[in-house]
Amino acid sequence: MRVLLVEDDRELRPAIAAGLRSAGFAVDDAASRAEADFKISVNSYDCVIADRGLPDGDALGLIRMWRGAGRTVPVLVLTARAAVGDRVSGFEHGADDYLGKPFAMTELIARVRALCRRDQPPRLPELKVADIVLDVPTHRVRRAGVLLAFTAKEFAVLEALMLRAGDAVTRSELLERCWDEMSEPASNVVDVVIRHLRRKLGPPDLIESLRGVGYRIHGPS
Repeated sequence: MRVLLVEDDRELRPAIAAGLRSAGFAVDDAASRAEADFKISVNSYDCVIADRGLPDGDALGLIRMWRGAGRTVPVLVLTARAAVGDRVSGFEHGADDYLGKPFAMTELIARVRALCRRDQPPRLPELKVADIVLDVPTHRVRRAGVLLAFTAKEFAVLEALMLRAGDAVTRSELLERCWDEMSEPASNVVDVVIRHLRRKLGPPDLIESLRGVGYRIHGPS
């Protein structure tokens, strides 16, 4: 899942981004309304986290502009202004959730996950391909009943492949879903993660390389 973090605090922004990335999110960041508006016009996001007090104005005005333009991406407002009137104003401007500062990173992650799921079709609690079982809520993967250890990025790529089991998934689709703008699109990051997945999953290899396209996961022939 890919999120946009809009926060101008130079110390808080990287800390929040690091916490989200450790939870498996791909994170782009912006420090102003103008930068956020540009990024949302060229990228697809599952959720936006926006601080209200930005250098070029209140984020609520930006949210209202997005809603007026038909943008439905869920937005969580993150701010020290957490009085009832402030929260009501946020919802009236089109925000979907409100979290006051200071906050617990675990709560922010839980709220962002809930918002990211809002506009997506219901997801099965488990995904299965042959003897590989991926438990979505707990982020656990088993093969033939054996629990395997995966990084957040490896889990995200495996989930993306298993959601489309039997279909080709292009490298660009995997980059869009599992990485953020810090990634180098021309690099071999996808191939490296696929190599790690194959090693950890062991034989028989169920991930098929599609030359010039991407990858496909399927059961044994």
